[in-house]
Amino acid sequence: MALKSTIYKVELSVSDMDRHYYETHKLTVAKHPSETDERLMVRILAFALNAHEHLEMTKGLSTDDEPDIWQKSLSGELELWVALGLPSEKVVRQSCGKANKVVIYPYGGRNADMWWDKIKNSTTRFENLQVVNLSETDTSALAKLASRAMKLQVNIQEGDVMVSVDNSIVYVTPVEWKNGT
Repeated sequence: MALKSTIYKVELSVSDMDRHYYETHKLTVAKHPSETDERLMVRILAFALNAHEHLEMTKGLSTDDEPDIWQKSLSGELELWVALGLPSEKVVRQSCGKANKVVIYPYGGRNADMWWDKIKNSTTRFENLQVVNLSETDTSALAKLASRAMKLQVNIQEGDVMVSVDNSIVYVTPVEWKNGT
């Protein structure tokens, strides 16, 4: 018998001083049976970092041809493609061809470092690609905040991120490995 996704109800309040974006999003997030709490929280963080009224979670892990998060224009054009983890060079190339802007959030410590060392030279031609690393320490701390019903407050200022749930606070320092347009 196939395992079913677990549903998480998330009230995500974003205060992004860098982009002057202040909004609360009510999200229903399906956690795939093979998805870890760490990946789930990285997905929610990536949503907050790119928050926009047209930003949407996709089917994610259950489909190969969709990112984890995307933003489409009113005419259906793919404006933003957000991927998590360590996509192959082929997936990066295809993503950059499909969307106006692609943001990849690698995480996983040493594995992410090795992935970037292997792939970075082949990404120089993609001006629409941004790669932002999340440290293993930060993502492990985020994973501990996960619960089926969450009220998250995400504050972003000068590139630093503070994520709070109830009385718990996690500070995240994203490191930009590649700056896209």
